[in-house]
Amino acid sequence: MNTNRHPTAFLAFLILVGGVPFANAQEAGSPGSAVLAENCLVKYINNVNIPSEVDGKLMELEVEEGMELEAGTTIAVIDGTAARLALNLRLAEEKVAQLQAANEVNLQDAKNTKKLADAEALSFRELLSQNAVPKYESMKKDLEAIRAGLRIELAEREKKIAEAQYIAKRNEREIAEFEIRRRTVTAPFAGFVEKRIAQLGEWVQPGSPIITLVQLDRVRVEGDINIIALGRNIGRGTNVTVRIQRGPGGDLEIPGQIGFVSSEVDLRKRNRIWVEIENQRDEFGGWVIKPGMQAEIEIRP
Repeated sequence: MNTNRHPTAFLAFLILVGGVPFANAQEAGSPGSAVLAENCLVKYINNVNIPSEVDGKLMELEVEEGMELEAGTTIAVIDGTAARLALNLRLAEEKVAQLQAANEVNLQDAKNTKKLADAEALSFRELLSQNAVPKYESMKKDLEAIRAGLRIELAEREKKIAEAQYIAKRNEREIAEFEIRRRTVTAPFAGFVEKRIAQLGEWVQPGSPIITLVQLDRVRVEGDINIIALGRNIGRGTNVTVRIQRGPGGDLEIPGQIGFVSSEVDLRKRNRIWVEIENQRDEFGGWVIKPGMQAEIEIRP
């Protein structure tokens, strides 16, 4: 073949002889070469609209856009007047139930009555043996002793019911306390206030978003890779190098490991993968890596 006259045909011939199309050469690679994933972007791990769990007037709003919050930081407080009044009622009811559960007066009285009834029954049986009293009088005292025993059982049962009622009232009090806690909205994770949605004094409903909170101390880089064409196993724990493209500032290289490989293969025979990496601070105290940035995931041999 004259390669000077037909350079294009010669190049096509070399590609076909190699057995791997040129478009997939970088992706397929060889067992000892590095491979780049496609369509890599930096994404949030957590990007959540923090909602109200109850309805009511927004009495306090502690955050502004741009603030960084620790996990558990108070975001907002919703009017809890009705909830506090309900708690006071439940506390009073719990105290009454506690006193009733601890009351053993009826049980002790029943036990004393049983002792007296047993003694009287014994005396009348002795008198009956001496023909000093009619038989029905002795039988009456025996039945009174049996009734006194039943009163003990009744008093014990009533005490158990009172103890159960005390537990129920205690649970009602705990529910009332929970309702008050729900009116204080807190940050579920450390993050950056991306957007404030609700306004101070606004009436909110359950599920109404108050702020948008995003996690920036750790981010996720996602991409696609053709595992079948690689000819080697790729899974969780595979070492990679992540490059964050920052334009004039230069790329930022961070070593990492694959944290996820999807089980689904798309129409181009690619699997989705992602790598979680630690973010870094810039000179202004902000975050260097931002969701939406383009990136590369290089799978090292």
